[in-house]
Amino acid sequence: QVQLVESGGGLVQAGGSLRLSCTVSGTIIFWLNTISWYRQAPKKQRELVASSSGSGTTNYADSAKGRFTISRRNANNTVYLQMNSLKPEDTAVYLCYVRLPVGERWGQGTQVTVSS
Repeated sequence: QVQLVESGGGLVQAGGSLRLSCTVSGTIIFWLNTISWYRQAPKKQRELVASSSGSGTTNYADSAKGRFTISRRNANNTVYLQMNSLKPEDTAVYLCYVRLPVGERWGQGTQVTVSS
């Protein structure tokens, strides 16, 4: 059973930074898989923030480009999301996601709140 556990969320002032972590466990060849960060704000659709493929390719939403950086450490099955210059509109639950050969998995999410 594959599990994803996020951490690192919190309350920060606008302009501040946070680093989120997503640790993956279970029967998975971590370095082969694309791991993604999504976010879900109240009354809004869940949206992709950034993704990191096993080959090292990264992809960002326009809202994240230039401010957020996704990285991964395959040795400890962890993907990070460094978020700088945070804005109130970044407030959301941030979730980690992986698509598996059969099925998909979501983490439970970590709350990020940016005050103005």
